[in-house]
Amino acid sequence: MLNRIEIVQGDITKLQVDAIVNAANDSLLGGGGVDGAIHKAAGSELVHECRLLGGCKTGQAKVTRGYRLPAKWIIHTVGPVWRGGLEGEPELLGSCYRCSLKLAVEREAKTIAFPAISCGIYGYPVEAATQVAIMETVNFLKSDDEIEKVIFACFSEAIYQAYVQALSPEI
Repeated sequence: MLNRIEIVQGDITKLQVDAIVNAANDSLLGGGGVDGAIHKAAGSELVHECRLLGGCKTGQAKVTRGYRLPAKWIIHTVGPVWRGGLEGEPELLGSCYRCSLKLAVEREAKTIAFPAISCGIYGYPVEAATQVAIMETVNFLKSDDEIEKVIFACFSEAIYQAYVQALSPEI
């Protein structure tokens, strides 16, 4: 099952996968970081479709077409803002992964790429977030064989190393 998980350093908007996950804000109308990069790469049609979705709650996910991206689908999920870890942040972050993977299966996506959800401006500690990401992904893949490959796309070397460390106990 661990051969179905890959960690790469690079631009999620360039990956040849069926679906990419967008670390979105609750409006789904674009923002900074990965969200802004995905909106820019997908083109203006994306924001028009996102307007029709009526936003998204923290821990949930919604799906749109990929437009100008190599990915057919964009799964938008809203991660929690870090408030010290005592306001349900781990469960909300875990829900982002579970909901995103479920939507990928519903869309018959075989490959999916995730960014480091909530690790940017939302301030989630990278080591804690990567542990949640790996744990939720491994648990999902244990019970579902539809997804062939989950890629964690890391923008920086530090985030890449955190994912490698989080995955190493699983190996």
